[in-house]
Amino acid sequence: MLQTRRLSLRRLDVDDAPFIFELLNDPDFIRFIGDKGINTLDDARNYILNGPLASYERFGFGMYLVMLDSGAPIGMCGLVKREALPDVDVGFALLPDFRGQGYAAEAAAAVVEHGRREFGLRRIAGIVDPANGGSIRVLEKLGLVFERMILMPGDDDEIKLFGRDL
Repeated sequence: MLQTRRLSLRRLDVDDAPFIFELLNDPDFIRFIGDKGINTLDDARNYILNGPLASYERFGFGMYLVMLDSGAPIGMCGLVKREALPDVDVGFALLPDFRGQGYAAEAAAAVVEHGRREFGLRRIAGIVDPANGGSIRVLEKLGLVFERMILMPGDDDEIKLFGRDL
């Protein structure tokens, strides 16, 4: 679906459940993004069905599988429309071995441009745990700037909201 210099991004499907199980159970994913309760492959399949696939159907976009040119999956990145935020936000998560190499910024830049070009997005947001320095740096590389602290529904701790016009 999307190509960058080093990566391919495509829509997730239920066959990606083993990878999603691994990614969503990474300790840093749980710490910084949250425990999605993915305890079995069936949980992972349901996450894909009720999250990314439902988002593609409703909005035309969602989270995409990020792969190296070899086809090896390394993470996910995409656009998310949350009821609690006025703007679409860019999200990303990579397996530990692939962090710190510019892959997240490369994938996120492609996804943001895709959102601008294909969906007419005029503004993009990013939300991040204040302790997640790596993700903050990715958002800043994309030109997003810190706007304010916010509390998402159902959360106890505030997170940072970043944004920029496209």
